[in-house]
Amino acid sequence: MNSFILIGGVVTLISWLVRQRFQSVMKKISRVQTRSGLSGKEIAERMLRDNGIHDVQVISTRGMLTDHYNPGNKTVNLSQAVYDERNVTAAAVAAHEVGHAVQHATSYSFLKFRSAIVPVVSISSRFGPLAIAIGIGMMQGAMQIGGLVATVGLMLFAASTLFSLITLPVEFDASKRALAWLEDTGLTQGEEHEKAVQGLRWAAMTYVVAALTQLAYLIYYLSIFMRARSR
Repeated sequence: MNSFILIGGVVTLISWLVRQRFQSVMKKISRVQTRSGLSGKEIAERMLRDNGIHDVQVISTRGMLTDHYNPGNKTVNLSQAVYDERNVTAAAVAAHEVGHAVQHATSYSFLKFRSAIVPVVSISSRFGPLAIAIGIGMMQGAMQIGGLVATVGLMLFAASTLFSLITLPVEFDASKRALAWLEDTGLTQGEEHEKAVQGLRWAAMTYVVAALTQLAYLIYYLSIFMRARSR
């Protein structure tokens, strides 16, 4: 239990620090207006056209940091600030989300794989840790079925961890596509482009921390399972 609390405390602190830094960077670069004068919506629509994508709609969504691409209904969802604003943050985020639309249109392998395991992850993220805890408790009570329950829980949690790891190349590739397009079109130049790179780099770091957190917990749960099984 002490190890669990320690791991939880460390990863929570690191996650908080990275997220605070990410939000600070995004707030800072949002003060830099783009010379192109295009809003996030206009950036997204232009990038879609430039990539020959005509069946994806750019829409506004409520909240902060709610930007995402929905492959189900083919929509680029931009938070209100990104949708309307004409700064570096809006340009970088809008282009990044369109990067996912481009991945979808070109059948990017990692995106296809991630989408395929979403149904499993929606279950595993809820029941994996619970099954592990119940199974190990049963093992400690000398109940043979406990090992099976814990193994199923570990497999479910491993699926969630795999999802987090697969998310990394998906996010990095979307940012790479976005930054390359912004630079090639001249929509972000010089300091503007450097700040766009900085913003998307810190956005990617939040996913890196999330993946490492999942991996740390998986290793921890696996070590507990192995100890319980050896008794």
